[in-house]
Amino acid sequence: MPLTCSVFIGVSLDGFIARENGDLEWLISRGEAAGDDLGFQKFIAGIDTIVTGRGTYEAGLGFETWPYEGLRVAVLSRELDADADPRITVYRDLDALLRGLADSGAEHVYVDGGQVIQTFLREGLIDDMTITTVPVLLGSGRPLFGPLNGDVSLVHRATQVFGASVVQTSYDVVRTAG
Repeated sequence: MPLTCSVFIGVSLDGFIARENGDLEWLISRGEAAGDDLGFQKFIAGIDTIVTGRGTYEAGLGFETWPYEGLRVAVLSRELDADADPRITVYRDLDALLRGLADSGAEHVYVDGGQVIQTFLREGLIDDMTITTVPVLLGSGRPLFGPLNGDVSLVHRATQVFGASVVQTSYDVVRTAG
């Protein structure tokens, strides 16, 4: 079965996934105000593996409980020790990560973290994206998107408005031969 790579992420209206210092309170507080998990549990139920970068992995360590219970977790990092955590597998580069995903039998991957999402987009590996936009302008921070190798065409799948004026839009990514 081919590998499917999906993004499910929250952003500010001006396209940031976190403040410069990594703070997410602006996102968490508005998500709670929306009064719903915004479809995350349904999304994660179809995932067998999460791929994230070191920063997103380390942010997850701050949660009360391990947020990735029951999932294989692959962390793409040149800095994290390979034996940093028995719940994860650390990969130093994208080629090794992709071999590891194939070897583990991964079928549906949740790609999380700004730099990792940008890398997967540049390499044409993302199949679909669900972007939840909260109505706040941060002015600066860690951007969701960065430089690409070319245009990435998207096909709109759905848009839903939640409480607190949170808007979620889902897209299929048009993969080009190449």
